[in-house]
Amino acid sequence: MTVRDITNAIEEFAPLSLQEKWDNSGLVIGSPEDAVTGVMVGFDCTVELIEEALQRGCNMVVTHHPLIFGGVKRIDVKDPVGAAITAAVKGGVAVYAAHTSADKVIRGVSGDMARKLGLVNVGILEPDGEGTGLGCIGDFPEPLTADEALAAVKRAFGLKIIRHSKPVDGRIRRVAVLGGSGGSDVDAAMSAGAQLYITADVSYHKFFTPEGFMVMDIGHFESEVGIVDIFLSEIRKKIPTFASYKSAVLDGSNPVRYFGL
Repeated sequence: MTVRDITNAIEEFAPLSLQEKWDNSGLVIGSPEDAVTGVMVGFDCTVELIEEALQRGCNMVVTHHPLIFGGVKRIDVKDPVGAAITAAVKGGVAVYAAHTSADKVIRGVSGDMARKLGLVNVGILEPDGEGTGLGCIGDFPEPLTADEALAAVKRAFGLKIIRHSKPVDGRIRRVAVLGGSGGSDVDAAMSAGAQLYITADVSYHKFFTPEGFMVMDIGHFESEVGIVDIFLSEIRKKIPTFASYKSAVLDGSNPVRYFGL
């Protein structure tokens, strides 16, 4: 088994050609021809994930967020990125990420959000190709009040807290979702006819919403972490007998903490 075999399995699901221009999805450490003993799947590439991989006999990790976004001018082991790069290189671990490439397929991040909510009539929120683009939009099977929608979202994503705008009056049927930093897409959700938009990293002023429209910010990690199971499923489906694992410390890897809950 080689690195290329693993990346091919991921890229059949989420082609690199779909990634945004600013993104750095793909293989950031290692060579496609390197032999792979096992693969560990996580969300962010951290020192802890590299160490976990090595403990399980894996010399490749697959994550959603790229370890390296822009140019690296200095590798400092006291810096989280520098420390992870150093650990991966020292341990001979290949590092691969599928970021916006996995955001823009219907079975990816936003599609997973729609499935968790049980949405029907699901399509792409912001199409940029044949069946690809950012976000999803669909309908609750039965219209919900704002309080019912809040409870349903909290339950579906296992949330501790939801930041949200003023609740809408009446019932909500049309729902837009976009995993990760979707604050800049509030207008797109409204234009698409959504009554509720669920995303993360929403700035203060975006919570001033017009009548009949509501925003929920469920957290960056919480909105996207479902992609880890999808990556693992794609690898196991295409290479069923190969050693592939989901990070055992995934639930504790969210860098955002909530005090007082």
